[in-house]
Amino acid sequence: MANDMEEKLKALALAAKKSLENGANPEELKVKYLGKKGELTAILGGMGKLAPEERRTVGEMANKVKGEIEALLADAARAADDARLEAELKGPKLDVTLPGRGLRPGRRHPVSQTLDDIVAAFGKLGFEVAHGPEIELDWYNFEALNVPADHPARDMQDTFYTGGSTLLRTHTSPVQVRLMQKQPPPIRHVMPGRVYRKDSDLTHTPMFHQVEGLLVEKGPVTFAELKGTLDAFAKAFFGPSVKTRFRPSFFPFTEPSAEVDVSCTICGGKGCRVCKETGWLEMLGSGMVHPNVFTNAGYAPGTVNGFAFGMGVERLAMLRYGVNDLRSFFENDYRFLEQF
Repeated sequence: MANDMEEKLKALALAAKKSLENGANPEELKVKYLGKKGELTAILGGMGKLAPEERRTVGEMANKVKGEIEALLADAARAADDARLEAELKGPKLDVTLPGRGLRPGRRHPVSQTLDDIVAAFGKLGFEVAHGPEIELDWYNFEALNVPADHPARDMQDTFYTGGSTLLRTHTSPVQVRLMQKQPPPIRHVMPGRVYRKDSDLTHTPMFHQVEGLLVEKGPVTFAELKGTLDAFAKAFFGPSVKTRFRPSFFPFTEPSAEVDVSCTICGGKGCRVCKETGWLEMLGSGMVHPNVFTNAGYAPGTVNGFAFGMGVERLAMLRYGVNDLRSFFENDYRFLEQF
């Protein structure tokens, strides 16, 4: 029986060689002859009936035949690869000097550009940058800013609560209190960041960006300084010809408070559809910091003075670029974004 198996192994090696010479696929032959259910496995299935000495002899021969077939298959595979490469080289020429398909250049998102420009403009006025958490405590977001639980001003903002006394901040004003708790005056900072409110229409989105500003001194700080600072910013941001006006308003954390308008960036103040024929566009809110806010931040009453202001970045981007739907900034339509 051992002789019979040896003859089958020799025949197997010859058959593999002839198949390769006739152009058979090396991968298919590998499965046919050396696979788990291949012919070599089938031949060796009878080794259990052989005597120990015969098993050793047949096993050695089987390993030799397997090695020969593997070598033949490897040579055939290399030859096939060489033939494919040769065929490609003899095929149509590729002109590598032809210009490729260029990538469309990226651009700064208009909201990101507007935010950077706002921060840069106040940087030239001596304001540093501070940041705070987006998941905020109710105390910092409302009560420390003179907005107690029963204050009607809370109705002005529809808030995302994350549970208990934590929420997604509705404005960047909480950073004011955190900043004053960390350092004594003087403070001259702007605080950019994302804020969240349950609101979505042509001029509002559930997530948007604000830049808060705060100036605190131990000496006197006047409303005239606030007006001069914001007028300088408006001219730096919109251009030297822009005009500003201040209107009395209400914010719980400032007293007195004022809304700041700029002359219409579309008609130059003459009156148009965008400004509703008034010649003015609302830019931001501002005022002198309320004494209760100073007290909540840990400052002794009457020892410091200061002013604060806050602006919506998307709103300023709309004014700057003449966009009438705020949601366009977040739809990621390249046809819209590439205009900027």
